[in-house]
Amino acid sequence: MVEGVDYYFDGGLMVLTERFLVNRGYCCGNGCRHCPYGDGGDLK
Repeated sequence: MVEGVDYYFDGGLMVLTERFLVNRGYCCGNGCRHCPYGDGGDLK
């Protein structure tokens, strides 16, 4: 993981980028800020 590409910090929390989440290939169900997946787990 590369800071500024795959994630960044906001208020002390690590925020995953849409790029990282798409490359991961699935939704974790945690309500990530940049989640590219819809309710059914498919890419939006």
